[in-house]
Order: sequence, then structure tokens, then C-alpha cells
Amino acid sequence: MIRHIVMWKFRPGTEAEQERFLAGLQGLQGVIPQLRRSEVARSVGADNYDAVLVSEFDTLADLEIYKNDPRHKAVSALCKSIREDRVAVDYEF
Repeated sequence: MIRHIVMWKFRPGTEAEQERFLAGLQGLQGVIPQLRRSEVARSVGADNYDAVLVSEFDTLADLEIYKNDPRHKAVSALCKSIREDRVAVDYEF
């Protein structure tokens, strides 16, 4: 199994777009078959990244299929327009 974790810092003044992005990300669960599980959350800490995605896939190949799915790409494009920073890690568990 592969766990894919992504965190974002968003630009100020993009709150409405942030909500659309996070809802869109949550909406991919059960839609893209390779996405086994996902959790999307906002940070409660003041000096942390703003939001996180924790998702799980059977294989790295499945993660790549997810990343290249047009539905994921549409959500990701919105994120790219509102983020200041992004960090990610993928690991086997």
C-alpha cells in the first residue's frame, strides 16, 4: 500500500476557492477507483500549513493513474491557482 500526503499553504483572499478545492478533493473519493481512502482536513494550528490530504493507493502505479485522471487534474488546477506552497510525501506501509 502507498500513502500519499500533501499539504498546502494558500494565498490570502482565496477562501472561497479554498473551500471549492477542498470539497472537490473530497468528492474524488468513490469516483476514482484507484483511490482507496482519503482524508481532507484544515489545520487548526496558527503557524502550520493550511490543509492536508492523506490518501491511500494499492500501488505507485495506481497513484499515477489518480494523478493523471482528468477529474483530479481539474481539482489540482484550481489548487495551483490559489496556493503559495505545497509539500508532499509518498511512502509504503
